[in-house]
Amino acid sequence: MHLHLIHLLYTAQGRINRAKYWIAVAVFFVAAVLLTAIAALPFVSFEAFIVLALAVALAGVPASFMVGIKRLHDRNKSGWWILLFYGVPVMLDNIDRHVMESLVFTVPSFAITIWALVELGFLRGTPGPNRFGPDPLASASVGAVSS
Repeated sequence: MHLHLIHLLYTAQGRINRAKYWIAVAVFFVAAVLLTAIAALPFVSFEAFIVLALAVALAGVPASFMVGIKRLHDRNKSGWWILLFYGVPVMLDNIDRHVMESLVFTVPSFAITIWALVELGFLRGTPGPNRFGPDPLASASVGAVSS
């Protein structure tokens, strides 16, 4: 695996722009679709699927956290916000509840998910360097000019 890709997916240092974030999201989505397609194949045993799903999760979950943290860094926010954005909706969605109580947990979960989507996927990072590193768009434009 290329060193740049390992740094992108498995370290929390630095910043990434929205384009790299969405590329990573697309890769995670394709992996999930492929995993679902493999599960539907008649010759794939349940045990083999579980092993494959665990391998994908062991590689993908930490990578998704690191990519999210780097986007937060680009927004000049602590990476700890990722626990709110990724963890709280999962916890709220998994609380055992009755139908009448479901909106009490579903609405905040949905609101946090939308906030995370806007914060990580749509808002521009802070222009210029910040406490987490140089502006990834500035470095990309410098590289484009020098090539």
